[in-house]
Amino acid sequence: MAIQHGNITKKPIVGAVVVAAGQSNRMNGIDKVFTPIRDRPLITYTVSCFEASPLIDSIVLVLSKEQIATGVALKMKEGWTKVVAICEGGSKRQDSVFAGLANIGSCDLVVVHDGARPCVTVDLIAKGLSSARETGSSVAAVRVTDTIKMVSNNGLVESTMARNGLFLIQTPQVFRYGILKDAHDRANGIFTDDSSMVESVGYKVQIFEGDSDNIKVTNKSDILKADNIIFARDQRIHET
Repeated sequence: MAIQHGNITKKPIVGAVVVAAGQSNRMNGIDKVFTPIRDRPLITYTVSCFEASPLIDSIVLVLSKEQIATGVALKMKEGWTKVVAICEGGSKRQDSVFAGLANIGSCDLVVVHDGARPCVTVDLIAKGLSSARETGSSVAAVRVTDTIKMVSNNGLVESTMARNGLFLIQTPQVFRYGILKDAHDRANGIFTDDSSMVESVGYKVQIFEGDSDNIKVTNKSDILKADNIIFARDQRIHET
């Protein structure tokens, strides 16, 4: 992927914001991003993937205030050279992303990723960056395969939704820096992801094919799932 500047074609400067400042409410007070997976903190797998990507130039890791020192120590231990800042997040996800944007420095494209998705791959990051060339905003998505029903507050089914055109949205999500910054400056309300915020101020968002293994860890059972996925990948690497 390249950006045109007059007659000059240059590689875009790409920053990544890894958001890991959540409260882990479904983990009984345990900070999920520092939960061990195969003897390493979960967040290690997430950040190391962005560190390994040849397309990523800089990384900002957004943590809770209580985990800043732990994050700094982990950066030193792992030797992450692309991590340019470890900053404190906010009470809402969008506040944490905004804090990351404020620390990322000059870049053309920004990749936003949930720290609690440790099974992201270098290939998935590359797909997102390639897709963002189309509209300036692109998000990982997997097609819905289960039947989805609308249910009332008392548990009665109200309708069954057609699955055609329904997708589950993941991260990474990739944006031109100016688009994402504009959305944060102008959007009103609370948003569960950046693509929703970008859509709310009028930008078009394109999807690219996500990965069913790219799970988000939200409870203790997800830790085991992530462990199994990472173990299986390690086994395939060792067998080749």
